[in-house]
Amino acid sequence: MSSRALRRLKGKQRAQEAVVVEELTLADSNDELAESEEEQLDTTNVSPASRRNGSNRKSHKSKGRKDICAIFEMISDTEKVSADEDPEKFNGNKTSDMGNGGQGSNEVIIHNGNKTSDMGNNDSKVNGGQGSNEPLSTVKKKKKKKRTKVKSEIPQKGQTTDDNIDLLLENLDQSNGLTVQNDCGGCDRKPVLHVEHRNLNPETELKKYFGSRAVLGDQRPRQRNRQFHRNTWMTSPKESWPRFSRPGISMTLLESKDGVQYFTFEHSRDYQQVQFKFLDAVESMDPNNIVALLQLNPYHIDSLLQLSDVCRIQEDQEMARDLIERALYSFECAFHPLFSLTSGTCRLDYLRPENRAFYLALFKHMMFLEKRGCPRTALEYCKLILSLDPDSDPLCMLLVIDFLMLRSREYDALLQLYEDWEEHRNLSQLPNFAFSTALCYFHLSQEEEIKPEERDQARHKADQMLEDALIMFPAVLMPLLDLCTVQPDATVTSHAFFGPSSQIGQLPALAELTALYVGRMHNLWREAAVMLWLEESVKEVLCRIDAKDPLVEDCQNKRKQRYQSAPRNIHRHVLLSEVKEAMSSLPLEVTTQAMMGFDPLPPVESVISYTRPARQRVGATNESTLSLFFRSLLPNFNLQGGPRQEEGGDMEVARAGQELNQEVNRLMVAMRDMLANIRFQEPPREDHPFRDEEEWD
Repeated sequence: MSSRALRRLKGKQRAQEAVVVEELTLADSNDELAESEEEQLDTTNVSPASRRNGSNRKSHKSKGRKDICAIFEMISDTEKVSADEDPEKFNGNKTSDMGNGGQGSNEVIIHNGNKTSDMGNNDSKVNGGQGSNEPLSTVKKKKKKKRTKVKSEIPQKGQTTDDNIDLLLENLDQSNGLTVQNDCGGCDRKPVLHVEHRNLNPETELKKYFGSRAVLGDQRPRQRNRQFHRNTWMTSPKESWPRFSRPGISMTLLESKDGVQYFTFEHSRDYQQVQFKFLDAVESMDPNNIVALLQLNPYHIDSLLQLSDVCRIQEDQEMARDLIERALYSFECAFHPLFSLTSGTCRLDYLRPENRAFYLALFKHMMFLEKRGCPRTALEYCKLILSLDPDSDPLCMLLVIDFLMLRSREYDALLQLYEDWEEHRNLSQLPNFAFSTALCYFHLSQEEEIKPEERDQARHKADQMLEDALIMFPAVLMPLLDLCTVQPDATVTSHAFFGPSSQIGQLPALAELTALYVGRMHNLWREAAVMLWLEESVKEVLCRIDAKDPLVEDCQNKRKQRYQSAPRNIHRHVLLSEVKEAMSSLPLEVTTQAMMGFDPLPPVESVISYTRPARQRVGATNESTLSLFFRSLLPNFNLQGGPRQEEGGDMEVARAGQELNQEVNRLMVAMRDMLANIRFQEPPREDHPFRDEEEWD
């Protein structure tokens, strides 16, 4: 069977369509007749020995084709049976099609007739067709047809070794087919942190809103001086960027455990020297030093992150976003071949300083996308950051993922995340999930595509969850109404449960979480329908409080026991999000620290791979002017005589410097003695005791 017929047969079987044997036989017969004519011409022009060698080669070739045909025929049989079709009916139809020659062309009729006669006259075909006047090539073609037919049939009893091999091949093909089906989406429910490559590009989302012509415009790549960048998923290289060269960052696979792969970034020796210069530039408090460093090293990650913050403070959003994209491009060019953005099984430890820059670049890029109006793309990056370390969640992405899901109208994904993670992460104890899940059910109840029964069920679930959220977190209501510019009712403001006492008696950690949620989500509660629903729920909550509902006291005890102190990742998330309502609620131990944009609130237990060499302290000293003068001439000079801390080097160099200090100290002692013994001679004066003092008057 030709390769073209095999491809057609394979494509139809994947689509589970009926296979027309006549079409395949026609295509096969045309190809094989052409081959037989070429073989007949070759046999007339070669010697008997070469003819025998050629027949051997052709027999091997036909044997290989026979196995391929047998494999595909067995796959077709198994797929027919798996599709709940009757195998006997299928075989009967196949036999009738092969025997019925009136529905096809003349070539098909002759081919089916020959094949039927071949099945009845086995002896004549084995002897090489001696009793017929047909050429040798036609006889060989008949042999190949017969072998294919016999090989394709799967006997029920008396199976031989060859049949067992065929069955093994059949089982192997079936297992491969099931695996491909599962990978291609055989399961309707996708994982919670499923990331798609196409959704990492913001142009994909912008094209849905405005069209490809409005997004792309008349962008045509310049042919002159065009730089060929590497194709990446996260960012698209721009022509305005400097020519890319390896900055010295690489990724290494640490270990693979339980189907999860642990990676880490590494810095080369040259990159470490650039990193030390960057730290000196940061300590100088002059952004021009960082700019000068970037001119020499245009793809240094920490410099790009720090300068992006400077541009954002100066309200240059375009330049700030461009610097972050350049940092992501540099990271993606350093990926390990086994590192995948979409698998959800690749981990990066935030305790390593080399990995933190990748987290921060992704987070800043996500925030820029959300402000740009691409919440769906920002959601993909949020899931990507969460998949890098879902257990510890160093940037606390669970505080923002619900906001992005509501913005992008991914209601089913939000409910799936809440159902899957509620048991082991207690998402209901976070104010954002308690209110956002109720809001998600409310939006589902407003959709017209669902059935009335499902709509009523979703509305009942939304009412119940919102009432529980208001009882658990009463301090959310008044700030939320204030930011939504809604004047609450007098009964609500005067009630002790929602009044000022609820704000004053709130723990600092809980105040930080509620302020973060209100400052970020208040725009989603401004809709008129949402406000009416909130008003009805507040009235119902007041009735439950007056009725002494036991849930009220239970929630009050939970608030006192929990939320004593917020973990470090929540403080880090608030600092990166820059929500002013939440920034004001940060504790003093956080606000009094020196914050660096390239590494805010580093972990206490960091895994340090290399250390910065000790620098010379510059400041007020007790050394004399002469000592400072010698220090400028000899950097290793120490007047106090104590050994100075070396900045790195061999022990021999340190010993030589110490000896030099001792010699200079001896010289200084001699000079000090000499200066101490110097006496200036006074000019001679004439003593005249009888001298008149008024002589010079």
